Amino acid sequence: MTRARKPTERIGLLTAFDAPVVSPDQRREAGKELRSATPRAAHAVWQPAADRPDPIAVLAESNATRDQDLVPLRFQRMAASPFAFLRGSALVMAHDLATTAVTGVDVQLCGDAHLANFGVFKSPDRRLVFDLNDFDETSPGPFEWDVKRLGASIAVATRENGFDDVGARRAVIAAVSSYADWMQRYSQLAHLDVWYARIDASELLELLDPTARKRSERGLERVANKNHLRALDKLTEVVDGRRQIVSDPPLVERISSPDLQRRLENVLTDYRASLSADRQVLFDRYRFVDFARKVVGVGSVGTRCWIALFQGPNGAPLFLQLKEARASSPQLALRQKSRLHNGQRVVEGQRQLQAASDVLLGWGTDADTGIHYYVRQLWDAKGSVEVSKLRPAMFSAYAGFCGWALARAHARTSDSVTISGYMGTSDRFAEAIADFSEAYADQTVRDHALLVDALERGTLPTT
Repeated sequence: MTRARKPTERIGLLTAFDAPVVSPDQRREAGKELRSATPRAAHAVWQPAADRPDPIAVLAESNATRDQDLVPLRFQRMAASPFAFLRGSALVMAHDLATTAVTGVDVQLCGDAHLANFGVFKSPDRRLVFDLNDFDETSPGPFEWDVKRLGASIAVATRENGFDDVGARRAVIAAVSSYADWMQRYSQLAHLDVWYARIDASELLELLDPTARKRSERGLERVANKNHLRALDKLTEVVDGRRQIVSDPPLVERISSPDLQRRLENVLTDYRASLSADRQVLFDRYRFVDFARKVVGVGSVGTRCWIALFQGPNGAPLFLQLKEARASSPQLALRQKSRLHNGQRVVEGQRQLQAASDVLLGWGTDADTGIHYYVRQLWDAKGSVEVSKLRPAMFSAYAGFCGWALARAHARTSDSVTISGYMGTSDRFAEAIADFSEAYADQTVRDHALLVDALERGTLPTT
């Protein structure tokens, strides 16, 4: 098996201005030459190492610094299905990927590019776009890691949808073939044009038959209306003439501790300093109203996550989410140390990978505890496709859109020409990833069964 390349050997990330200009033909040929050291077929292999860390122990260790009252909820959500387990176990898969073959071409990884981390949201110009939408695990790393996590998630999800082996494999190949095809297209564009590129959400509708298109149009309309005013109606109430967030334990709980409120106010002060001058002017027009803890996601359950309600000068609300940022799974698996504040890592990674990012992205630190946070808007017209309801043909088409979005993200941060040259125009790379994805889906089913067994035996907390 080809060894994993060490972090110091990265060759793909863009670096200095004064690096010599290498022609596209030379870089494409260099990509092809990488096949000598790492054949495309090498990516088909998944064989757990003899010293593979116990996945349950990895999960348990990651809980050490979480809010302990939420750890049982994390396990409960992960135990719901193999796909839920995969969503919540990015660190387990990162350790596994660290034992697999890589070419040595790095990108800015999403780090958690599973199927449910793609979706629709409003860009700053208020157009609905389709893109990656979760960046907690972003960091530099091998481009294959994101492709394999996407492929494995598709393989697991299609099984849960009841697809046969042929349908499941076809969906993985659709995603990876789309990734390769779009990487080749981006390799022929001026790099500035790659940065301008985006995927309009309306393009998703072209996949659908008339009945499904009409239903999806209504879904996009609901996403467009998922805004701060709707959050105000759903998440708040007026008590004694004062607006406040509604508690719904354990998912939403208002903060009553003066000390905690002081610390979070200090985080927001620190966050303000991370904003550009024009964003500071925008933020300063709002006044703080209320804080609450809010549980989100699957893998994030137990990490600190707060929402803050503000009121603007004309009475309209602003909701911000303050989310704990920890060392990313790829960093931990590769034993890398980031020079960045972890909140800054998330924000800068998101800005690199997304076609258009939240105008109020920023970061701050709880000086009392040293916990890092990133901050973003809550409910800013965000939505995702319910993949569990997709039939095989639609699922493959949607998987292709995810491959497209991932290629666009990677092409922004690395050398699309070298990556495209390595993958080539045949199906060999896609077939190899499909083989890996099927094998890793089997691994996920086994790991999920271990979690369920541990919960049933009481070796993990359930209450």
